[in-house]
Formats: sequence, C-alpha cells, structure tokens
Amino acid sequence: MSANRRFRNVTRIGPVQVATSYDGRGREKHTAACTAPRCNFSADYDSRAAELAARTHRCPVR
Repeated sequence: MSANRRFRNVTRIGPVQVATSYDGRGREKHTAACTAPRCNFSADYDSRAAELAARTHRCPVR
C-alpha cells in the first residue's frame, strides 16, 4: 500500500517537522519527522503529542 498523504498544518520545531494528515480510514494523524541527515526519527500519533516529541527530540548523530 502506498503512503500517499496530503499534509497540512506543517510546522518546524528545530530539525523536526510536524504535520497533520488523514490515514486510510479517515482518522486524523499527526506525524513528527526529523530532517537531519542520518537521523531516522519519525513517528505517528493520534494527538498533538507529535509537537511534544519534536520539542524533546535529540538527534543521536552529531
């Protein structure tokens, strides 16, 4: 299955981008993903906890 999502409400907190989208069942999901090179952090949440994850994320790669 392809993960073709349309993101809205995209914000950036440090190197992490937080966005809102709808999953395949029409439920609202919040995604946090780090844009730093070689940092593979990304997570989906049901609530705006993605913003908290973005604020507390520390990249292991320096």
